[in-house]
Amino acid sequence: MNEAVADAQGQGWRARTAELATGLATSAAINWAFDWLLYPYAIFKLGLVWGGVAMSVASFLSCILVLWLYDLLKRDWLGIEAIKRLRDTDGQTRLRGLLSRMLRRSNAVAFLVLSIQFDPFITVAYLRHGRFDGLSRRDWRIFLGSWAVGNGSWIMACFLGVSALTWLWQFVH
Repeated sequence: MNEAVADAQGQGWRARTAELATGLATSAAINWAFDWLLYPYAIFKLGLVWGGVAMSVASFLSCILVLWLYDLLKRDWLGIEAIKRLRDTDGQTRLRGLLSRMLRRSNAVAFLVLSIQFDPFITVAYLRHGRFDGLSRRDWRIFLGSWAVGNGSWIMACFLGVSALTWLWQFVH
């Protein structure tokens, strides 16, 4: 292999690694601030109902914006397509085979886990069929279902956390 080809392949790998690192770090930072700072603050200040409504609307808008950007760029900057490729193979090792079987087992299980653990954007990006051309009817159903499940669980988690901290603060003082 000549040096130009080797360098181009290395640059491609470095560029892809940088793209994934940037995408994952940015996503993690935004999600952390949204989930652990803004969401509990809204529940604390506005209460369960209005704080939940405000954050659900913010979640909806932010996820739609990120999905639009994801489709516009036509780039998998979170590595979701790589995970789907793993799901669709038999695996070359025992670990890859196990992961592949688990991912193939049920889209319903993947939907529930992704909706609670992540957000509607991640859930839709994982469950749609590798497209970057907008949301189909199926994608919209997944998005709205994930939005309801994710926000419902996060509203309750934040409410319980804020309530526990409020009680503890009153107990101590």
